[in-house]
Amino acid sequence: MFMIFPAAAGEMANTAAGKSKYNFQLKDFGYFFAVLLIVQGVFSYFRSYLMAVVSEKGMGQLRKDLYEAMIGQPVSFFEKNRVGELTSRITADVAQIQDVISVTLAEFIRQLITLLIGVAILAWITPRLSLIMLLTFPLIVLSALIFGRYIRKLSKKRQAEIAASNVVAEESLHAYQVVKAFTNEIFERNRYSNIINKVIGVSLQFAKIKGVFFIFLVTFLFGGMFFILYEGALMVQKGQMAIGDLFSFIIYTGIIGGSMASLGTFYTTIAGALGASDRILEILQQDPEIHPTREESGTGKSIKLVGDIRFEEVVFAYPTRPEKNVLECIDLVFEERKKTALVGPSGAGKSTIIQLLMRFHEPVQGRIVIGGEDISSLDLLAYRKNFAIVPQDILLFGGSIRENIAYGNPEAGEDAIIEAARKANAMEFISSFPEGMETLVGDRGVRLSGGQKQRIAIARAILKDPKILILDEATSSLDAGSERLVQDALDNLMMGRTSIIIAHRLATIKNVDKIVVLKEGQIIEEGTHNTLLSDPESIYGMMAKMQMLEIS
Repeated sequence: MFMIFPAAAGEMANTAAGKSKYNFQLKDFGYFFAVLLIVQGVFSYFRSYLMAVVSEKGMGQLRKDLYEAMIGQPVSFFEKNRVGELTSRITADVAQIQDVISVTLAEFIRQLITLLIGVAILAWITPRLSLIMLLTFPLIVLSALIFGRYIRKLSKKRQAEIAASNVVAEESLHAYQVVKAFTNEIFERNRYSNIINKVIGVSLQFAKIKGVFFIFLVTFLFGGMFFILYEGALMVQKGQMAIGDLFSFIIYTGIIGGSMASLGTFYTTIAGALGASDRILEILQQDPEIHPTREESGTGKSIKLVGDIRFEEVVFAYPTRPEKNVLECIDLVFEERKKTALVGPSGAGKSTIIQLLMRFHEPVQGRIVIGGEDISSLDLLAYRKNFAIVPQDILLFGGSIRENIAYGNPEAGEDAIIEAARKANAMEFISSFPEGMETLVGDRGVRLSGGQKQRIAIARAILKDPKILILDEATSSLDAGSERLVQDALDNLMMGRTSIIIAHRLATIKNVDKIVVLKEGQIIEEGTHNTLLSDPESIYGMMAKMQMLEIS
């Protein structure tokens, strides 16, 4: 609609000069322009609104897809990538793409259409002048491709530096207690400032390249335009062109020049966004271990694990350290419905055994079977539903106590949640809060004590009703009073389940069915508490004496 204006204005000038090609009067042009403005306004509204629909829904879907791709990745992915860097991709990188799609891309398309229509009209009105103009296009396109490559590279580098700054900010804000305890506020300020200075440096490089491209574009483009206008003026002087046609030609040339200048600016912005999109595609193109959307239709399917858990000649090395085996030829049996404890010094491989059982990693050699069936052949989502873990460092979500307990089974009813809290010996302190179950626990459960968080985690595990229970030093950091309440809750939780306990404090595992002692990735002893203590040369006995465990 907009491109009709210059031709109509030129014809109006011809009508005023008495040289119109059509039988129009000047007042007719007034009516025509009024209708044209109304139609253009309506189209402009829908263009703006529909581009907003595309932008908001498109970027909303991109955020969903990106989060789904992240949350579905295996544990090794999160071991290689820091959380601050990942959140930067889902916030800063997506925001840069959204800015391009919501504003820049719409204008880019508009200006591209304007350019093509303008050139077509000029080719119809004045073929000779439009041919001169078209000769400049290849050079402009070639320069845009060259500059765009550098801009895309710098944009990707800039987004990486922004992600690094997010990592520093997120880590220091989450670990504010450590920062305060070591009085490192100035150190963290300087660390963050140094990264921001790198962001500024890359951004200024980006601006320099963009500025050089713009100077080249404007100089070359407008130099060509002035030459074309000069040729047009000569044609009018020789009587080869009407004054109104020259008027239209000048307006079209100005519009085309503006479009080409705008396209150059928009192109650099789009090229910058491509750097951000590269970082997003790095994640989207990775194959996740679980596809939440794909698995949602099968959330009802379940696997009932029956039988003993057997590690058969399992060898494992972490992907980040493939040269060093963490487990060496492990042959181990966790008997069904029995309690088995794993003990040994730090780095012995206790947690690694749990990670392999949970299929956070796959063995390098050997296999793990349950009831004679290799766990690698089982559906991963359905398989993991059989497990619940109570870790040493409890991580609660920032919502209410009810929400944190219900995380074990989001479909559980109120009665089941309360019963789980009761079995975990948590109702006493929950009832003492004015808001009861609706009490907010704060970021990572900061408003609760260690014992209270442990009992919330136990209630969460009880609500899940797992086949296999894993306890990772669940009472190691508690005082005597809290430990007794938590241990009673754990006894309720372990009843009738296959339980695997990682322990450093040997007093907590005196009554388990079997104790497995590990050292440097190998099993060196197995037996009950009493049989291991009865061996004067046992490593377990030495550990017990070091902890001044009462030998009986």
